[in-house]
Amino acid sequence: MLMRRIVLTDHNLSGRRPMIERYSDHAANERTFLAWVRTAIAIMAFGFLVQKFDLFLRIANQSLDARSASAGSQIVGNIAGLLLIVLGGVVMALAAIRFRKTTRDIDSKEVQPGPGEGLDITLVSLLLLLGTILFVYLVYTGISSL
Repeated sequence: MLMRRIVLTDHNLSGRRPMIERYSDHAANERTFLAWVRTAIAIMAFGFLVQKFDLFLRIANQSLDARSASAGSQIVGNIAGLLLIVLGGVVMALAAIRFRKTTRDIDSKEVQPGPGEGLDITLVSLLLLLGTILFVYLVYTGISSL
């Protein structure tokens, strides 16, 4: 748990519990951080699913004695799964860095500029790129199995 500055007011001196300065800002920052962590976990879980589903397709093809998928398509599935897992880890690390910076900015007496949209747009672009690669991969494997 992070240490917060406790501010005593006139009301606090009458026996009430002390309030955390800018509590609503800190609570919003923590909710945003947890949302980023949940997103990172979901990205990592999806990468794990892509990785394991590709393995499942290979085993199913071998057990059904069907025409196996090409090695190139298997590599794409493996790389996409691993990239999603790594991207989830990067998102989690960046969320922690952003959380700490925002916490310091909230506690600062000066007005600080916002973090901007650059990081958010970059992460969305990477996810769209990986989603497109997975879509092309699934279309390719679907056509090649016909």
